[in-house]
Amino acid sequence: MAVAKIMRFEGHNHFRQRLILATLSGKPIRIDKIRSEEEEMGLRDYEASFLRLLEKLTNGSVIEISYTGTTVLYRPGVIQGGRIMHAGPISRSVGYFLEAVIALAPFAKTPVSLTFTGVTNDNTDVSVDTLRTVVLPQLKRFGIDSGLELQITKRGAPPYGGGEVTFKCPIVRTLQTVNISDEGRIKRIRGIAYATRISPQMANRVVESARSLLTRYIPDVYIYTDVYKGAESGLSPGYGLTLVAETDNGNLISAECAYQPRKFSANVLRRRGRGGEDGDAELRAALGDPEIADVDVSAGEKKVDEQLKTREEVTDAALEEDYGFPTPEDLGVRGARLLLHEIRKGGCVDTNTQWLPLLFIALGPQDVGKVRLGGLSPFTVQLLRDLRTFLGVTFKVEADVETKTVLLTTVGVGFVNVSKRAQ
Repeated sequence: MAVAKIMRFEGHNHFRQRLILATLSGKPIRIDKIRSEEEEMGLRDYEASFLRLLEKLTNGSVIEISYTGTTVLYRPGVIQGGRIMHAGPISRSVGYFLEAVIALAPFAKTPVSLTFTGVTNDNTDVSVDTLRTVVLPQLKRFGIDSGLELQITKRGAPPYGGGEVTFKCPIVRTLQTVNISDEGRIKRIRGIAYATRISPQMANRVVESARSLLTRYIPDVYIYTDVYKGAESGLSPGYGLTLVAETDNGNLISAECAYQPRKFSANVLRRRGRGGEDGDAELRAALGDPEIADVDVSAGEKKVDEQLKTREEVTDAALEEDYGFPTPEDLGVRGARLLLHEIRKGGCVDTNTQWLPLLFIALGPQDVGKVRLGGLSPFTVQLLRDLRTFLGVTFKVEADVETKTVLLTTVGVGFVNVSKRAQ
């Protein structure tokens, strides 16, 4: 029996999607130089936790990690499924792990029932609300329907989490071919504003501010409030908003925003060296970048201006990622604007969920599958490259100048789940 050739990659970027594709294709991979140049080299806690989850989900997988954590060798086994319990780290939310499980669970040997604990909503990964209201309905297009469920038992806001969700997924033998190319028209907007360990009035204020902006676009807007107290509210106070726009042909476009306590105030971040050494030190700490050098005043006026300009650009970029909103109204307006921005991009799916139709179309029957996107994110571009590397699938990309969208077309590989008997 011939031994499969090991595929080699370098760096920690796209770590998760390469392990997913390796599991589906059955090809062993080796990833080297994982943060080898950084002060804290090697795997992070959430990456190690993801490897443990893969080990629970599969049978016969072999995972070897080097002493320094900078090299991982993964030989995939069979996707087993079954009843699984997993506790995630507080550094990443449940969405980071659930996206991978959603990609693998339909091809398991037995139906998956996963209970996961950790952070349920943050601004780094897709929230459980988006997974439940947007991603799961997309799975139904591919023939994954009966028994599909995501239940939120407890909410877990950052930084300490404490949430709990249960995901159940049936198994299928083959996927259905889809053609998701008709954008349609937005007919209604729905949303969920949640609050944990704080006054329910916070969620109500988020709803009112978001509705005041969205009703200018379309009148049919309804946002539910989901307030958790006691044991179901997790370990940290927090609130957030998830919005979903539905078209007349069933397409779903989503956006979300959650409150996260800011580590440093904007006033501290705006001290760019002109205010003394304390401002510089706090700026570097807030941005998490110790390599930002102090301004060298002896370098000449032009050089000083260039250094200050660079510092301003980095500071402004940090403030754009600041989710410590002064009021709930600011969060509601931010969430509404994010949704309107996604709608403006066009396409049949939003930026956060582009990976799902692309992956399942590539795994689908040997027939033509299509999906229209509002533009390719850097993550999606790398996914297309990895799909070609692992599955040999190449997408035809056609730009539509009139609608400013991109139509991707390919023929699936005809992936079959051999563990499920044909009906």
